[in-house]
Amino acid sequence: MKLLFIVFSFLLITSCQKEKPSTLIPNFLVGDWIRVNEEEGNTTYESWNTNLKGLGYTLKENDTIFKEKLSFITVKDTLFLKVEGVNDTATLFKLTQQTDSSFVCENPKNEFPKTIQYYLENKQLKAIVSANNFKIEFIFDKL
Repeated sequence: MKLLFIVFSFLLITSCQKEKPSTLIPNFLVGDWIRVNEEEGNTTYESWNTNLKGLGYTLKENDTIFKEKLSFITVKDTLFLKVEGVNDTATLFKLTQQTDSSFVCENPKNEFPKTIQYYLENKQLKAIVSANNFKIEFIFDKL
């Protein structure tokens, strides 16, 4: 009888424990990408390594006119997209939604963007940065 009570107690305790939500690593980003919907005269690239550290930059002829470092970091069991090089200090965007081929990160306190969304569609990497009623869409082909 004691053994049955111990087993029942163990099952009750373990079934009441909260599981941590699973976080998928967005490996679909890995690779070198070139933006296909860029303004004429500019060329934008994004490169992601297997450690999910990225570099985005835009060239106008041979001059770099934009550059940002991107990475995923964990703060208190929460995954964030960290963007560096755009502002004086790094900006964190909390991962709020994800599937195996998409994710959304948000920072409602940031002026622009407040939302960053990445997803794969028809072998293209697409990204939308947005705030309020304004958005910019990026479409990349893999190099």
